[in-house]
Amino acid sequence: MKVIGFNGSPHQNGNTYGSLMLVGEELQREGIDFEIVQIGNKTIRGCLACNGCIKNKAELCIIENDEVNECIQKIKAADGILLGSPVHFSGIGGTMKSFLDRVFYVAAELLRYKVGAAVVAVRRSGGVATFDALNHYINYAQMIMPGSNYWNVVHGTVPGEFNQDTEGQQIMRLLGKNMAWLMKVVAAGKAQIPAAPGEKKIFTNFVR
Repeated sequence: MKVIGFNGSPHQNGNTYGSLMLVGEELQREGIDFEIVQIGNKTIRGCLACNGCIKNKAELCIIENDEVNECIQKIKAADGILLGSPVHFSGIGGTMKSFLDRVFYVAAELLRYKVGAAVVAVRRSGGVATFDALNHYINYAQMIMPGSNYWNVVHGTVPGEFNQDTEGQQIMRLLGKNMAWLMKVVAAGKAQIPAAPGEKKIFTNFVR
């Protein structure tokens, strides 16, 4: 089994990366492969709302000059997804938001019944709001979400400062353990119980 973690911070080795690694180390202890893909310092534009990805039915965004399509295929091959973001104005970092909008619009069906979780690194406030926003993507894709013993947020300003947040470190360790357990339960269950069939998305418009 494998988990792909996405680092939405512009800082490749900052506190968001550190929180992802705390979860990943627990996954690795349970025999699960773990990889972090750096997103936050890339140039990724927002969704064009063209529905080209729906029309082409090729698991591809029509914008081809960035990392999005490569990451969609990584997601397809993975068993679990971990989303990490810093807090920018009490929300997801801009590049990460653009990335998630496009990836989840194309790949939601590919993610159904995979295990997904989110982690956040924050200086002071806005961590829970950002955590909630990340979870919207996980819920939309019908993923299965493990929890921890508090919201998945660590505190720190300069890189490495999250190491002083002992409660935050415990939250991440427990998340990793719970995620590993849930992934193994899902894998075992698939051998016994077939997945529920999906349904084509219904769109209801109240203004015609």
